[in-house]
Amino acid sequence: MSGHSHAKTVKSTKDAADAQRSKIFSKMAGEIALSAKGGGDPTANPRLRMAIERARSFNMPMANIERAIKRGTGEEKGAALQEVLFEGYGPGGIAVLVEGITDNINRTLGEVKQAFEKTQGKLAGEGAVRWMFERKGTLILSAGNKPKEDLELLCIEAGAEDLYWRNDGTLEVYTNPTATEQLKKALEERGVLVESISLEWIPKERVVVSEQDQAATERFFAALDESEAVQGIYTNTKD
Repeated sequence: MSGHSHAKTVKSTKDAADAQRSKIFSKMAGEIALSAKGGGDPTANPRLRMAIERARSFNMPMANIERAIKRGTGEEKGAALQEVLFEGYGPGGIAVLVEGITDNINRTLGEVKQAFEKTQGKLAGEGAVRWMFERKGTLILSAGNKPKEDLELLCIEAGAEDLYWRNDGTLEVYTNPTATEQLKKALEERGVLVESISLEWIPKERVVVSEQDQAATERFFAALDESEAVQGIYTNTKD
C-alpha cells in the first residue's frame, strides 16, 4: 500500500490568522464531542485522547476542550452530532472522500454538494470511491536534523507499515488504526518528534493532477473547507 491524504482541512490551516482560528476550534470541538460519546475519560478512550492531542497541537484552550467533552457525554446540552462520509469525483476526475461531523445532515450535504458542483465535480453513491482508500493510523513527523534514510529506518523498526515524504519535507507514517498509539510511543522512545496523530483515509493508488486542473482543485478544497462540518478531505492525488 502506498499513498497519502492530499488535504486535511484542519492541519492545512494550522498557522491561520485569528479570523480562521474560531473555525478550527469549532471543527476540533465537534471531533472531541463525538469522540467523548465513547466515554469522557481520555485515559480509557483512545479516540478521545487522540482528538484532545490534536486540539492541543492547535493551541485550543482547555476550557474549550472540557466544554466539548461535556457536550459529548451529555453533561452540557447540544444538538446530536453524527459522522458523515461523502464520496465523489473532483476536478479532472480525482477520487474524493469528505469526512465530517454535523448536527444537520441535510445542511451539510447541501454545502458539500455545492462545493462539488462549483468546480465541475460530482457526488457519487456509497462505495463508489471508498474502495480506492484504506483507513490508516497516520503520524506526521518532522525530519529535523536526521537524514531521511535514518528516519525511515527508525520508522520501520518501530513498526510502520508504509511511509510517504510530502513536498513540505514532512514524513507521513502509516499503520493499522489499532496500532497508532503504539507506533507513536515506539517512535518517541527512539527520539523521533511526532507532530500529529490521526486516523485518515489513505489512497491505494495515486494520480497526477494536470496543470489545467490544479487551480480548480485548490478552489475545490477551499470551497469544501468553508463548511464547519468538514473535518477532512482525502484524495488520490500525488502531493
